[in-house]
Amino acid sequence: MEKNKVKIEIYGADIICASCVNAPSSKDTYEWLQAAIGRKYPDQPFEIEYIDIESDIEDPKKKGIAEQVLNDEYFYPLVIIEDEVIGEGYIQLKPVFNELEKHGFIPA
Repeated sequence: MEKNKVKIEIYGADIICASCVNAPSSKDTYEWLQAAIGRKYPDQPFEIEYIDIESDIEDPKKKGIAEQVLNDEYFYPLVIIEDEVIGEGYIQLKPVFNELEKHGFIPA
């Protein structure tokens, strides 16, 4: 049975968010999550994308979310799994893993 690829989006910027002192950068969070998910769920297909909120974003939906982050409606990095906001600012693994398991991921 082919599993659907779960879509994970990380919105962030090069500058660490002011209220997230000592938190890893958005890019670091993206790389850390990618590695952690790959280790815990080795055979599960997922697509992880880093969206720089300060870049030109073509996709209107992603552009809207990036604008919300820029307008301080969300802290960044902002983690969204299948259109569901999972975490913002200081990201923790547990909520991310819980959401992935709702989508059928099975830990190794």
